[in-house]
Amino acid sequence: MNQLNAVPFLVLATYTLPMVTLADTARDLGAGPTGPVWILSSIALGLSALLLVAGGLADDYGRKRTLVIGTGVLAVAGVVAALATSVPVFAGARLVQGGAGAAMLAASLGIVGHTHPAGGPRLRATAAYGAMMGLGTTVGPLLSGMLALAWSWRTVYWLTSALALALAIVSALTLKESRSAEPRRLDLPGVVLLTLGVAALVTGVTEGRQGWTRPVVAVAFVAAALLLVAFVAAERRRREPLLDLDLFRRPSFLVSTGGAMIVGATVVGVLGFLPSVLQSAHGMTPMGSALLLAIWSGLSFLTPLLAGRVRLGAGSRLSLGLLLSAAGYAGLLGVAGHLSLPLTVAGLLVSGVGSGLINSSLAHLAIESVPRHRVSMGSGASNTARYVGSSLGAAAMATLVGTLGLQTGVLVTLIASIVLKLAAAGAVQAHLLAVPAPLHRAPLPGPRV
Repeated sequence: MNQLNAVPFLVLATYTLPMVTLADTARDLGAGPTGPVWILSSIALGLSALLLVAGGLADDYGRKRTLVIGTGVLAVAGVVAALATSVPVFAGARLVQGGAGAAMLAASLGIVGHTHPAGGPRLRATAAYGAMMGLGTTVGPLLSGMLALAWSWRTVYWLTSALALALAIVSALTLKESRSAEPRRLDLPGVVLLTLGVAALVTGVTEGRQGWTRPVVAVAFVAAALLLVAFVAAERRRREPLLDLDLFRRPSFLVSTGGAMIVGATVVGVLGFLPSVLQSAHGMTPMGSALLLAIWSGLSFLTPLLAGRVRLGAGSRLSLGLLLSAAGYAGLLGVAGHLSLPLTVAGLLVSGVGSGLINSSLAHLAIESVPRHRVSMGSGASNTARYVGSSLGAAAMATLVGTLGLQTGVLVTLIASIVLKLAAAGAVQAHLLAVPAPLHRAPLPGPRV
């Protein structure tokens, strides 16, 4: 089962590759004013648009098959990224990597839910899975920075392609196929409407960083609204929808998806900019900023492994993780101004522990909050919310920095993130007090898979 834990490691490492080499990548590709935005954000577009779709397809047509195909596509797209000579080609390759990563994450977490019984075994398995997300975000920037210093920013894309190819081969040879005991017919209208709707939303948010009054932003948001409203209307009429809208009546599903969106906005979307802030405000080298960020991501890897030994429900872990992450951000409030290295390190340490608890609990809730035969879909829904949230958070931070300046913009972003995390922690606790069973250990109805 080790290759399943390699999946979130590889996807998250791939996600973070351009963070510390953005300047070199943009210069080499001849990027214009909007180029760096798409160098960073195109993978999030692919992830956001296809995670839920990939989860449904994995449940119905085979989780192993979806995982192997996604991993193979990730390898091929990595080669294209390594060979790219322009921003459109590179961004297109990263977009495809996002779609491939969506298939990998949704299918692999679905397999984890299928192979581990509810309770302690599943909680420990999802803790390990969440830990590897932290390890991926640790290794990705460090590896990218080191290889860029030694050779070129392109080298790391060749390496991750080779790793993806090896993972695809191992998975094809060793994993057993699994799928839903009640497979559904392909909801093609739902697939098309949801994919295009989320893609339009993320495109609008991403383009909005360069100015919210531009026509392309308005067109993208109007298209997103129309497509997503049409998706909801279509799903209500279908007997076998891609997304069962009744799931939003489950408190555990709301916690899983809502928590993931807030985490995406306040953690993934914000800390992804930290290396650029450190380089711009304090003249740090790419490797220096990557090493500092590794304090946070390293703790987010170690914490789930240790927390897996503690008898604490996933909902309680999520609430505690949000509180610790908020407390850690208090130490980062001056990161764009007068940098206090001890305070920054302390903030990253505390926030890293919080992120580790968050990652493991969200992975668990994603598959516990849906019927047993739709575990990959649950994974897809949670991760879709996470990466839509990351796009929203990154856009909000870029807008605030552009409007208020680097120091004030980062400060306001961090304060807003703290408030959101505290509110989310309070909401989770309210759900725990009102309906504790679904967030802890009670199995959900559904056929065995």
